[in-house]
Amino acid sequence: MAVLEIRLLGDPVLRERAAHVDAVDDEVRRLAGDMFDTMYEADGVGLAAPQVGIARRLIVVDSRDPDVEPMAVINPRVVTSSSETDRAEEGCLSIPGIREVVERPGRAVIEGLDLEGRPIRVEAKGLLARIFQHEIDHIDGILFIDRISPLKRRFALRRWDKVKPVTDHVPPDATKGGL
Repeated sequence: MAVLEIRLLGDPVLRERAAHVDAVDDEVRRLAGDMFDTMYEADGVGLAAPQVGIARRLIVVDSRDPDVEPMAVINPRVVTSSSETDRAEEGCLSIPGIREVVERPGRAVIEGLDLEGRPIRVEAKGLLARIFQHEIDHIDGILFIDRISPLKRRFALRRWDKVKPVTDHVPPDATKGGL
């Protein structure tokens, strides 16, 4: 497996709606493995394919809960979410150094395919629900800063202008600690 470069805010791939994955094959499984390696190297809990420059509907998540297995989900979608919401701080491996409080549903049901192409359904709550929603936003071209008030977003973007790396993508060790 390989550690991939993480794309940063400003890279157009982060604003694209990712393409549906038509077939779960060795290429998709290899990409998922590389994404896990990249996520762990960057000390993240989730990563979407657009964040490594690939506009495909694939995410990997690991809430670091010993009772929940890390998983890759192909073509994930939120099928239901709770009306009760939760506010918590989020960050993003594609916007290192910026963290803001984001309100999201506290529970969500996610459906998609596993790495064998079998349908899966995950009933997530708390941090796991937040990770799934954050990563599914990525494959829809939405960033967590789009989910905060215009004023907070303006301040976050000003901070980003001061801390962003010189390049549009950086080695994973420079992006430690997303979400």
